[in-house]
Amino acid sequence: MRELLIGDVAVETGISIDSLRYFEREELLVHEVARSAGGRRVYSESDVSWLKLCNRFRDSGMPIATIREFAALVRSGPGNEKERLSLLQSHEELIRSRISAMQDNLTVIHDKVSAYERHVCEGTVAGVWEPDPRVE
Repeated sequence: MRELLIGDVAVETGISIDSLRYFEREELLVHEVARSAGGRRVYSESDVSWLKLCNRFRDSGMPIATIREFAALVRSGPGNEKERLSLLQSHEELIRSRISAMQDNLTVIHDKVSAYERHVCEGTVAGVWEPDPRVE
């Protein structure tokens, strides 16, 4: 079993040392971080996997409070899988909604890019600044 010091974990996860300490203080980890005889934090591969998952949660916009709640459910052990599932399903729904909204935004922007490409190619400026009345 590989043991990693905080600097190693920071490099491997992309989470700063200060943020790793913050995660620990805010109870975002699923178990207590072990300490060496000298009092230094010693992380396991399992800790690193969890932290990488936390990165995904954060990157997807999951609030710290929700990550804390999920971590608490995991820490408490078996028997709350329905609550964990519900939390994850709610976040998945939110992400799908955001993706849909972003897809709508992309469509509008792509239409503008196409219009500008046409104007640049044709060397015209007529209509370049006129918004499409169908876009709100």
